[in-house]
Amino acid sequence: MTVENGTQRPAEEGARGRFERIYRTLRMRICLLDHAPGSRLREEDLAEEFRVSRTPIRRVLVKLEAEGLLRSVHGVGTIVTDIDVNELAQVYELRVELAELVGRLSPAPVDAALIARFHEIRARCDAMVSEGDPRTFSRINMDFFHLYNALTTNGPLREINERLYYQTARIWLKTALRLRNSKELIHTEFTTFQREVADTTEAIEHGDLVAAGHVRRAHIAMSFARIRKASETEGRPVIAPTAG
Repeated sequence: MTVENGTQRPAEEGARGRFERIYRTLRMRICLLDHAPGSRLREEDLAEEFRVSRTPIRRVLVKLEAEGLLRSVHGVGTIVTDIDVNELAQVYELRVELAELVGRLSPAPVDAALIARFHEIRARCDAMVSEGDPRTFSRINMDFFHLYNALTTNGPLREINERLYYQTARIWLKTALRLRNSKELIHTEFTTFQREVADTTEAIEHGDLVAAGHVRRAHIAMSFARIRKASETEGRPVIAPTAG
């Protein structure tokens, strides 16, 4: 096992594994604003960084473009997309409707290992509230999403949930960085997420995945309400919703 670009790389990972590693690395960078909206991603630079040919890089960029995180501009190249509030609101509407399905369709078995993973996320979340770092919040939010999404063994549902989540994942961090002086508003978002994690963990402890789905749906719906309010408010800084 070797380490490259902050991620572990098996010595013999194969073409598929290499594609997934590069894809997930670039997707996380985009969602953490390491590649900011409007920035250009050059195939040759990425190929050199990841020590691969341009062919797998091109395949990764095509997939990220299909997911709405990149766009190709003639004569310019591949550009990281910005966030469109109206399109994002429609994505949130769909996420609200799908949220409870994770707890009802092909539920995964709840065992001690799964409960322990939720407790680990909860502990990280509690520490994050004390630290008050927006970037740490975003990383924990991503990890929590993947853990929650694993509560269903329904492959198509997991796939669509993941795609929709990453379409919305940047909105909170982008707004939080713009409102660095609004510590009270940011802290409110931290504690809102903290409650979601705590309530979900409690539901998992009782083996009630349906209840966990209700918690998830409620929090995504509240996030959607906040983003709608933000889009209708002009001239006043309103904190964007949590990444959900």
